[in-house]
Amino acid sequence: MGFHCPGLETKGKSYLKPQSLGEGKDNQASFSLEAFQVLKQYEKRVKHLNKEKLEEPSNIIERNSADVLALSTEEIIKVATETSLEYHLQRSDNLSSLSFGCAPFVLTSDGVKYVELIQFLIAAAEKVGQQQFDHVSEMLSMCDQMSSATGNPVQRIVYYFTGALRERIDRETGKITPRGLFTISSNVEEAMVSLSPAILECHQRMPFCQIAQLTGIQAIVESAADAKRLHVIDLKIDSGVQWIALMQALAARNDCPTELLKITAFGTTSMSKIQETGKRLAQFAETVNLPFSFNLVMVLNINDLKKESFDIEAGEFIAVYSSLFLKNLLAQPKCLESLMRVIRDLRPEIMVITEPEANHNSQAFKDRFVETLLYFSAIFDCLEACMDRSDPSRMGAEGLYLSYAIKNSIAKEGKERTFECVKIDYWRAYLAEFGMEETELSMTSLYQAIQVVKKFACGSYCTLDMNGKCLIIGWKGTPINSLSVWKFC
Repeated sequence: MGFHCPGLETKGKSYLKPQSLGEGKDNQASFSLEAFQVLKQYEKRVKHLNKEKLEEPSNIIERNSADVLALSTEEIIKVATETSLEYHLQRSDNLSSLSFGCAPFVLTSDGVKYVELIQFLIAAAEKVGQQQFDHVSEMLSMCDQMSSATGNPVQRIVYYFTGALRERIDRETGKITPRGLFTISSNVEEAMVSLSPAILECHQRMPFCQIAQLTGIQAIVESAADAKRLHVIDLKIDSGVQWIALMQALAARNDCPTELLKITAFGTTSMSKIQETGKRLAQFAETVNLPFSFNLVMVLNINDLKKESFDIEAGEFIAVYSSLFLKNLLAQPKCLESLMRVIRDLRPEIMVITEPEANHNSQAFKDRFVETLLYFSAIFDCLEACMDRSDPSRMGAEGLYLSYAIKNSIAKEGKERTFECVKIDYWRAYLAEFGMEETELSMTSLYQAIQVVKKFACGSYCTLDMNGKCLIIGWKGTPINSLSVWKFC
């Protein structure tokens, strides 16, 4: 991993154990996909909740040696980009012997094939960026023939990026009308709501989300150590499974018993889904004897949001939790500013933010294409290590969620894009304008991150690095998400 903590002192400190996400009074349900199923089917399973045990982590998916890539998808992409100029200038057919990052290596015949496939893809992207649509059809057809939604990670990522290039061409040539674009967007958003269990399973099988969730919640638990009334405002609650950890940790406290945990979910759509989440969380809280209330703040337009919407009471410790949400507002700067002004008025004691650690906003289309390609190559490689290729949840998440994210960066421009990814340095400058100050993650929180990594069979590929006070969570050195903790000056 990217950092080590020699001599880390944990005596006298409490941290959320990955096995149980903070042991409750009777070692309640483990935090895994099973925890989501507990919440989802709670009415039938309340009496059995205390008997739930964590399944041992599954082994890294084994593959036939002939079907495994000698290089990672990201390495193949880097080889393709670094050799493409020489390849095109010399028109050499001998790519089998190369030097990559000062280390010579030999590519197998399949390796050469996939390097060339990526080169075809990037060359096609360059033509699309230059709007030379008549010259790109043959290249995309070649990519279609060599790619597959069910193949290895290189084949899969080429399959989805080829689709994104085709959609960009259709948009720019008028084959997709504005009405058609709206219909496509609406249908995809509806489908993603129904796909949420599959996406959740992928999140639970991949280390990124659990590391960010548990480490962030650990930071909240530590900050609220003396608080008897805790009010958490979640800007994107989704299934709510992340709050099982907090409930168990609070229920286990003896030195400062919790008088009330209040969770307020913020949303602009899917009211019924959020209400169902609130009911399941309330039922879970009941089993751990934790005083609990759930509120929902729903607005059609974020500009209409007000401080008074959040029902703040005297004596509450306020924590704001934002997981992969702020990126959705970068394309709507007035909405983002309105939200941040309200949060500033609330004066929370802590704000935990997780965002993609990526920049897919280069003006030059080819540069943006390669940036996005490298980022998603790490995600596809992680899926390959953690899930079987035919796993329905993996297939569903790739085919809809990741495909949608790729098209958002590649096929869309400007206001068409529903979200944008920027790195932590951008957020530091932006949040400073609202009087926010980044705070350090405690050694206990960092230890929490390490413990979560160890629970995954593929954890050795997961990298943890520090960028100032911010934790960067990555895959084989490629940054995926950032986790940062903030307070108001």
